Amino acid sequence: MNEGFMNAIEVNGISKSYGRVKALTDVSFSVKKGEVFGLIGPDGAGKTTLFRILATLLLADKGTATVDGYDVVEQMKLIRHRVGYMPGRFSLYQDLTVRENLEFFATLFNTSVDEGYDSIKAIYSQIEPFENRKAGALSGGMKQKLALSCALIHRPSVLLLDEPTTGVDPVSRKELWEMLSMLKERAITIVASTPYLDEVRRCERVAFLDKGIIRGIDSPETILNTYADIFNPPGIDHGKDGTATTENVIEVSHLVKAFGSFRAVDDISFSVKRGEIFGFLGANGAGKTTAMHMLTGLNQPTSGTGTVAGFDIRTEHEQIKRNIGYMSQRFSLYEDLTVAENIRLFAGIYGMNRAEIKKKSEALLRKLKFEDHANDLVKSLPLGWKQKLAFSVSIFHEPGVVFLDEPTGGVDPATRRQFWELIYEAASRGITVFVTTHYMDEAEYCDRISIMVDGKISAIGTPDELKRQLNQPDMDHVFTYLARQATRNSN
Repeated sequence: MNEGFMNAIEVNGISKSYGRVKALTDVSFSVKKGEVFGLIGPDGAGKTTLFRILATLLLADKGTATVDGYDVVEQMKLIRHRVGYMPGRFSLYQDLTVRENLEFFATLFNTSVDEGYDSIKAIYSQIEPFENRKAGALSGGMKQKLALSCALIHRPSVLLLDEPTTGVDPVSRKELWEMLSMLKERAITIVASTPYLDEVRRCERVAFLDKGIIRGIDSPETILNTYADIFNPPGIDHGKDGTATTENVIEVSHLVKAFGSFRAVDDISFSVKRGEIFGFLGANGAGKTTAMHMLTGLNQPTSGTGTVAGFDIRTEHEQIKRNIGYMSQRFSLYEDLTVAENIRLFAGIYGMNRAEIKKKSEALLRKLKFEDHANDLVKSLPLGWKQKLAFSVSIFHEPGVVFLDEPTGGVDPATRRQFWELIYEAASRGITVFVTTHYMDEAEYCDRISIMVDGKISAIGTPDELKRQLNQPDMDHVFTYLARQATRNSN
């Protein structure tokens, strides 16, 4: 260790470009030893580039940076033994078991699981009973614990966490931050990026990074208040205009999906009306993804019945696929195709003819104000644009139902608000919106919500009804109250 340094991290005038794109411009800040420091900002702000520079995985074009007093260029080998890095999506090897992943990361740092066990015991002991299970079969919360254990196995003094809770349910997110509080007590310096405001508030200081430039560094409340238009935009008035009808577009009765003796979906029944915005919530491993796969024709039920847009989920799954829209968390777009090519491709898949595609494409480009970007590659678009395009493509053929699987994961509040305005507009045209989300403020935007626990629907109703029935102040508390009643270990 370099003696005498006051800060765990020093960044001075760091700049980085990718061709014509400036990822970072003259970025400077410092992080104190033992501090929990937040790095916040919209997607594409440069956060991941900065993490990779600090982890010695990327060279800056200009400027200097030190970690524990060591230079990120001249002394990268020394830094790599002092830094734990947990990138987005966890960087686990899906086909290796829990134990094999841990052993692999220990080997990378010339240590062993036995040597580093005491430093991860409090976290790893929670998943140790499943150490022979493949990482790909773990729930989001369990993957999170394994990834954190892998990042800590060599006993680092600095921990870099790049959106470690994106795509993870609220209860698992709270558990991670409880673990981070425990690590702070061991004087480990933590730098974390997150799109969740409750997590931002758990940092001691935060730096707001926007388009590669530091806009401000201060306490969480000061930054969130100063840039309230980005982090705390006004709510959306979803006026009940009577669009939802009494006609059911989705009907499910006693639906079961079993894998061997394990019932991922365990006897669920519900219905969704035309034009309704229906929130389908549950902790990771509760069974909601499995249920969605059956409703969208991707998987067959073990028992029970269901219809979507009038088609039987057991016998007419191909018809279902042609009459619904679907948007996943990663937007389902082809990054190496242009905007116009993506529109034509998906319209063709949905069976639309050329004349109809041409006419509607021009109208869509005008609506999105994309006329000048029709020939831009999708990978070159800002995140918010990709999001609008993906949603618009998923309902281009005017389906009766659109399924949205965590469509706003990792997106800043202002961009999420714009996306929900598109959802409301679609619902006003009679399109039923079936949406999963881990953002509980978005749950408040839904007409009705169901919450799955242990493969069953534990509660269903409007947000106000659920808060009143369970005597909870908001949907975050409702979700946490129900999810903590889970008894089974999720896959």
